[in-house]
Amino acid sequence: MAELKACIFDMDGVIVNSADFHFHAWKKLADELRIDIDDDFEIHLKGISRVDSLEKILAKGNLVLDNDTKLSLMRNKNEEYLESITGLKQEDLLPGALDFLKECKANGVKIALGSSSKNADIILEKTDIAGYFDEVIDGNKVKFSKPDPEVFLKGAAGMNIAPNEIVVFEDALSGVQAAKSGGFFCVALGNPEELKQADYVIDGLHQINLDKLKSIFNH
Repeated sequence: MAELKACIFDMDGVIVNSADFHFHAWKKLADELRIDIDDDFEIHLKGISRVDSLEKILAKGNLVLDNDTKLSLMRNKNEEYLESITGLKQEDLLPGALDFLKECKANGVKIALGSSSKNADIILEKTDIAGYFDEVIDGNKVKFSKPDPEVFLKGAAGMNIAPNEIVVFEDALSGVQAAKSGGFFCVALGNPEELKQADYVIDGLHQINLDKLKSIFNH
């Protein structure tokens, strides 16, 4: 039986709730393109890359654009997003996130970030938790977005730990699929029906501690 040696965390919706900021920025862009996306559309943008998010919005509006226009739109969206998170601070971390990071660090469990976001470093700095992470793999360091397991496999390789000794925490189906296809144990945060491909589902990190995690992992 493998021993739990590390945790890899997705960022949006797991450690910090920046997903709302992302959706607000995408909604503004969609409105400018006269494409109607409602709150229910947000689930389609969860856990995927900037490029894939834009493509889903364009497909919704049956809109075909050239590459330069797409790049410009993504830049505008990112500027809008960065402006909205200027006031982000440690108090904005999701319940239980900081306590669990501290517990992992204190007990020698390595910690990595595996996020599609290209702004991960900014958010880690703003919330003052960058020092907890042994490895940070974000959208700038991968070729393939989730459900491809590249982001998690790179995190594992960076820590020099095998996937079967790592728990991945995810809140999006694409992330759960990425974790499972990479050979990781996956704890999902959110709706058990939507995330039933995960090994275990909780509401948030406030519902977990190391003892409980080891018990689930070794079950």
